[in-house]
Amino acid sequence: MKKSLGAKTIVIPTPVWVVGTYDNAGKANVMTVAWGGICCSKPPCVTISLRQATHTYGSLMMRQAYTVNVPSQAQAAEADFYGMASGRKTDKLAATGLTAVKSDLIDAPYIQEFPLVLECKVIHTYEIGLHTQFIGEIVDVKADEAFLGEQGLPDVGKIQPITYSPADGTYYAVGDSVGKAYALGKEFKK
Repeated sequence: MKKSLGAKTIVIPTPVWVVGTYDNAGKANVMTVAWGGICCSKPPCVTISLRQATHTYGSLMMRQAYTVNVPSQAQAAEADFYGMASGRKTDKLAATGLTAVKSDLIDAPYIQEFPLVLECKVIHTYEIGLHTQFIGEIVDVKADEAFLGEQGLPDVGKIQPITYSPADGTYYAVGDSVGKAYALGKEFKK
């Protein structure tokens, strides 16, 4: 029998993404988010949700652009810090020694050292309650070549992304492959 846990945000896991924006002074800022995911295939889109109280929220509303930077396990401490410090008081990139790169496609920076980056333009915002959902159309995906697999696409094993568990407030490594999508379930298809 399953035990009721109530209405909570404990879907497991959630991504660990670092969102890059420029603030009203044109300074690069980053913020770690866990409320996000792919939300459309055509056009390709991702969604992130932020509280209005964050520095990044104002930047997103003003610039209508953001990057999603995917850290590796080796960058977990930086990603954690980006979620703890406020961009109003701290130059987070300077504090961690990482490099902001100006996108040539959108009005937002990305982090040079992170293995995978999505450049997004905001196409919709929705006020949900405590959070605002930003839907961003992906205008480009950039990946360091060292993190690409045989078919020239990002390789999860090489990137070694991290996930977050809202249930226990812990970061986790992405585990081993369990099989190919659209192949494992073939035995049930009649």
